[in-house]
Amino acid sequence: MNLLHQTKPILRRKQRDLYCQEYQSLVSLYLKIAGKTIYSGLYSCLDQVCLIWGLIVAAIFLTAQFSPISWTTQAIAWSILTIAGTLAMMILTHFWVKQRQLNWILYTWVILMGGGIILTDCGIFLGWGMILTNLSHLWLGLCSLGYTVTGLGLNSRALLLVGLGHLLGILILPHVMGWQFLATAIIMVMSLLILAETQWDINVSKTSKDSQ
Repeated sequence: MNLLHQTKPILRRKQRDLYCQEYQSLVSLYLKIAGKTIYSGLYSCLDQVCLIWGLIVAAIFLTAQFSPISWTTQAIAWSILTIAGTLAMMILTHFWVKQRQLNWILYTWVILMGGGIILTDCGIFLGWGMILTNLSHLWLGLCSLGYTVTGLGLNSRALLLVGLGHLLGILILPHVMGWQFLATAIIMVMSLLILAETQWDINVSKTSKDSQ
């Protein structure tokens, strides 16, 4: 499918009817104060993954920026959180990607996250200076690759733009020396929140076998 000739908006407000057709497992969240609904949200399996990763990314990079906790302790915590996030992603999206024969996208993210954990831990525990001084670059690069691959697989301009945004974020890092972890957190978390709170263009369908 030609990405340049799509009619769907890149981002838009969530359309409940369309969402219910596209996703089978939806979670509705409501916030009420004094009987008045202040907030309501509808979240698909993909949205839920974005929210989970948003929390994990914020915890990891804000701790790295502001906490005096030792690097080794943080590395252990980061590894545990990243593995937990990866498992949650696999559980939540397995059926959706299987219906559309897109398991390879899920495997790509698993490989990227696993590779990121290994490189990060080697940098910290083995003292690999090149990795230690470029952790933000590493993770922005891995996520940029993941979004780009996913965007191509889903024919999604939104995800391709997010991937480009992460890549451009790497170019910003030299200009925010001393605040690279905070900058990385802002770029990654804001991207995930935008994806979780909006309906973005997805141009793939269920396979005929699974649609019957």
